[in-house]
Amino acid sequence: MTTMPAPGDRQGLVADSVGDALPDDPAPILAFEGTSKAFFGIDALRDVTFSVARGHILGLIGENGAGKSTLMNILGGVVQADSGRVLLDGLEHQPRDPGEATAVGIAFIHQELNLFTNLTVAENLFIGGFPRIGRRIPLIDRRGMSRSARAALKSVNLDVSPDTLVESLTPGERQLVEIAKALHLNSRLIIFDEPTTSLTVREAERLFDIIERLRSEGRSMVYISHILADVRRLCDELVVLRDGKVVATGPKEEFPVRTMIAAMVGRDIELLHPPRTSLPTTEPALEVRDLSQPGVVKGISFVLHRGEVLGLFGLMGSGRSELARILFGLDPYDTGEIVLDGERYESGDPRRSIERGLSFVTENRREEGLLLDVTITENLGLVALPRFGHTLLRFVDQDRLRQGAAEIAQSLRIRGGSLGKAPVKSLSGGNQQKVVVGKWLMAKPKVFILDEPTRGVDVGAKVEIYSIINDLAAQGAATLVISSELEELLGTCDRIIVMAQGQIQREFTRGEFQEDAILHAAFREEAVPT
Repeated sequence: MTTMPAPGDRQGLVADSVGDALPDDPAPILAFEGTSKAFFGIDALRDVTFSVARGHILGLIGENGAGKSTLMNILGGVVQADSGRVLLDGLEHQPRDPGEATAVGIAFIHQELNLFTNLTVAENLFIGGFPRIGRRIPLIDRRGMSRSARAALKSVNLDVSPDTLVESLTPGERQLVEIAKALHLNSRLIIFDEPTTSLTVREAERLFDIIERLRSEGRSMVYISHILADVRRLCDELVVLRDGKVVATGPKEEFPVRTMIAAMVGRDIELLHPPRTSLPTTEPALEVRDLSQPGVVKGISFVLHRGEVLGLFGLMGSGRSELARILFGLDPYDTGEIVLDGERYESGDPRRSIERGLSFVTENRREEGLLLDVTITENLGLVALPRFGHTLLRFVDQDRLRQGAAEIAQSLRIRGGSLGKAPVKSLSGGNQQKVVVGKWLMAKPKVFILDEPTRGVDVGAKVEIYSIINDLAAQGAATLVISSELEELLGTCDRIIVMAQGQIQREFTRGEFQEDAILHAAFREEAVPT
């Protein structure tokens, strides 16, 4: 087990380790040797062996369920390995809880940030132990906290007061607070787990600049992400996990995106975005005319046709998700009109929206799209439940519901457990997302509104979701796709509408798709002629 420092010596020990971690030091800072772990007799990790070089960024990639989270949980003391060894600076590392992992210099920057939003920035930085004015005086040294917090915030170029409540910060600023916390604790190994999921383009670039600076200072990092272009940009070496095993390792130069995808899924994927098998019609399914809501959206007008996939792009705060909520009836609008199937539709009632043939796949599947503790079948039947009920007797025909859920699950290739017994929280992120889509398919809607349909899912699940979108279009459904991944919209959509500050800036047809022009529109800048 790694030798634990005394509480008063913790930061000094870690600081010395970081200072000695030169990029050309041949000894790895972290090594997994034959690490294995099983849950209920099912292997989650099998003989995992690789190392992280000092002063390097190692990219760890794999599909949902490949074993990445289990491996990091072993490193962080959440679970213990069944066999094998983990070495940190050459010493065996067997933390009994996350506190021990933190104490020896390991920091985790999670997708779901571990911050107390009702506390100040300084209080979050010192949450593991507040400094006291003196040894015998049980009073917190607020001035000392503020000085140290300012220095930590300066190290990540975050210009906010240490007394700022975390709840008032943007997602990007909260991410920087987490990094400042890691640096404040002199962490020698920092794990980034899907760090850009909730960030704007500019916030992500700011994060990347800091990560690259940390590497130049000799910090060691593990970077986990489903955005493969970012992994290739940032990392020095890559490790690919599949089904709990290491299937490929090497310098990033050996891993173009196509090779990364093939290693992750175990087969060569010719196209990340399957080719469209149909063309959109000219028949309007949804018309939005001069829709406005003060402070949210202004003068929004567009037409969504049957069989069309229309993309909606914009930076965080552009109003794209707010527009989706208004269209589905979750939020009000002040002026304008919505026309569905040629008839004016008074939005404001989600149940009425469902009856009229609208569907809404929310970007927050865990909190708004699923009932995590109930079964897959029950989740699939949530929206279409009236179709399986007896009006007079007021009960659900369970046999018909099970049959309908089984058909949807088979068509979407939902994997991970018994439909009628397994809770949906036991599924991987990709399969959870397919359940969210599947519950709407069972209701047979005419218009699909998909907000971030592939957020947090692996590349294999992305391909399957893109295929589902293609199938919907081929069946005549009208689909509005909202995404912060521009590449996703470029490969999926017939048209792309760009929003900024609650207004539509430009519209692009497929023949006009140019990544730089779309980004310029999102930033409300004029594109420079080439």
